Amino acid sequence: MGVCPKARMALLRDNFTGPLSLRARPEVLTCTSWGALILWDGTFDPAIAKETAERQNLTIGLTVFAVGKYLEKYLARFLETAEQHFMVGQRVVYYVFTERPLAVPRVALGPGRRLRVERVVRERRWQDVSMQRMRTLHKALGGRLGREADFVFCMDVDQHFNATFGPEVLAESVAQLHAWHYHWPRRLLPFERNPRSAAALAHHEGDFYYHAAVFGGSVAVLRALTWHCARAMQQDRARGLEALWHDESHLNRYFWLHKPAKVLSPEFCWSPELGQRTEIHRPRLLWAPKEYAMVRTS
Repeated sequence: MGVCPKARMALLRDNFTGPLSLRARPEVLTCTSWGALILWDGTFDPAIAKETAERQNLTIGLTVFAVGKYLEKYLARFLETAEQHFMVGQRVVYYVFTERPLAVPRVALGPGRRLRVERVVRERRWQDVSMQRMRTLHKALGGRLGREADFVFCMDVDQHFNATFGPEVLAESVAQLHAWHYHWPRRLLPFERNPRSAAALAHHEGDFYYHAAVFGGSVAVLRALTWHCARAMQQDRARGLEALWHDESHLNRYFWLHKPAKVLSPEFCWSPELGQRTEIHRPRLLWAPKEYAMVRTS
């Protein structure tokens, strides 16, 4: 992944965690070429982050789509583990988007934490569910969600929390390094390469490959991000195109044009299929086994 220049390491600070201990993780890249922090376990003080967020009296939104069989298979565990690990001690509002609001499981919520359920139309293909997400999020961010929350994280439902996912992750825009691709050279990263697509990146473009299972930021930045991706997918559709990795391809294009203010290491969204790696100290989210044959059928 490269080496963080010592001169840049000395200058890096974070609005939520204060001074950073980037030298605590010399085996991994802890900053980007544009000066953003790459957050690894051991580089920040979670107590300072929690105190800072409490002092600012923040509300954090967490959105998740649970459509079709994804609802029964994954949603309960996602919400139950979020209550144990996501922004504990902070005000949180969950937004669950589903075509079956009455099937959403009842989960005991802590003080200052609410759950809202928004009905969506189920798309015919799973690819369309994935791509329609950006348009739905943009509308929600311009409505009640945007009025209720200061920061919002958008996550896939087929994963569960395994350890603290706290205010240390907050920033104006937050991208997640993809667990399967963070060690790959740029020439091998699965960016969209069709030049006719609005998601296309040339072979010399792209910083890291980001995972659409986790992204976040302020309401204003996320409105811009979701609008960019929704509009780009509509342009592709008008041309009879579909990007290789759907909304994730467009998300990567957006973060190439508009660099994220903070990048989360693979520790924050890890795949157990990859096994144990010495640099992965404390996985915060764990992917569920991918059972596409079951959940992607009607």
